[in-house]
Amino acid sequence: MLVLVAPGQGAQKPGLLTPWLELPGASDRLAQWSDAIGLDLVHYGTEADAEAIRDTAVAQPLLVATALLSAYELLEGEPTHEAPGRAAALGAVAGHSVGELAAAALAGVLTPLEALRVVRARGTAMAEAAAVSETGMSAVLGGDPQDVTAHLDKLGLTPANMNGAGQIVAAGTAEQLAALAQEKPEKARVVPLKVAGAFHTEHMASALPAMEAAVRDVTAGTPLTRYVSNYDGEVVEDGSQIVRRLVHQISAPVRWDLCMDTFRELGVTALIELCPGGTLTGLAKRALPDVERLALKSPDDLAAARELLAAHTSA
Repeated sequence: MLVLVAPGQGAQKPGLLTPWLELPGASDRLAQWSDAIGLDLVHYGTEADAEAIRDTAVAQPLLVATALLSAYELLEGEPTHEAPGRAAALGAVAGHSVGELAAAALAGVLTPLEALRVVRARGTAMAEAAAVSETGMSAVLGGDPQDVTAHLDKLGLTPANMNGAGQIVAAGTAEQLAALAQEKPEKARVVPLKVAGAFHTEHMASALPAMEAAVRDVTAGTPLTRYVSNYDGEVVEDGSQIVRRLVHQISAPVRWDLCMDTFRELGVTALIELCPGGTLTGLAKRALPDVERLALKSPDDLAAARELLAAHTSA
C-alpha cells in the first residue's frame, strides 16, 4: 500500500520548477494555471529568489502547483472520476498544511483549477492575517513531547505543527518566540523557520471569511482514494467534509503525527513525497522506519518513483 503526500510551506526552493518545464506539456499546463489564478507560476518557480517565494501569497500556490505537476507526471495523467487512472490504486493521499489542497485535487475532491483558486485565496488571506502583527514559527527538535507542549503553553505559544518524529513547531508573536529561544525546553533545540506568520493558530482567524468565500461555489467530489486529514489524522470519506476541514485547518494545529499513525494503521508500505520532496520523507524515516520512502525532487526521480508505485499498488 502506497501513500502519496504533498509538502507544506517552507519546502519551496528557488528554481524548483525549472527541470519540470522540460517535460512535454508542462509549460502549457502551468500557463493555464497561471492565467486562472493571476500569478506567474513559471516566473516564481524558475527566476524568483528565495525572498520572493517566501511571500505566503506566492509560496502556497507555487507549492500546490509544483506538487500537482509532479504528481501528474508520476501518475502519467490527471486523475478524474471518469478516468481515475493510477490514483485509484493509491492506498491514501495526504498533504502537510497547504499540501492538503494538492491532496484534495489528487483525490478528485477538487479539480486542479479549484485547488489553485482556493490556495490563491488562502495564501493571500493568510499573508494579510500575518501582517497584522509580527508573528512567526520555530521548530522545537527533541525533548519529551508532553514537556515541550507544556513549556510552549507556559510561554503563550501554540504547538501549531505536531509533526511527530521528535519535532513540534511552535507559533506565536515575535516576543514569545524570542523567549523560547532564550528558554528552551529540556533536551531540545529551537530552530527559527523562514515563514511569515503564526500559521495554524488563532492569529489566522481573520483569514477564515476569505476561505469561506473561496469554497462557496465548489462542488466537492467523492474521494477516489483515502484522504487522510491534518485535522485529526482521520480518513475522511465525504468530499464536502474535506472542504470544510480545508477551511478551518488554517487556524487549527497540523497533526501530522496522527496522519503518520494512520498510515501505520492502514498498513502503508511505501511513501512518495511530491516535489519539492524531502521534509515529509525525513519525518517518515524516523516515525515509519519500515516504510519505503522516496522524495520526488526532479524529473530524474520519476523512474524510481514509478517503480515504487508499481511495486506497492495493484495498478
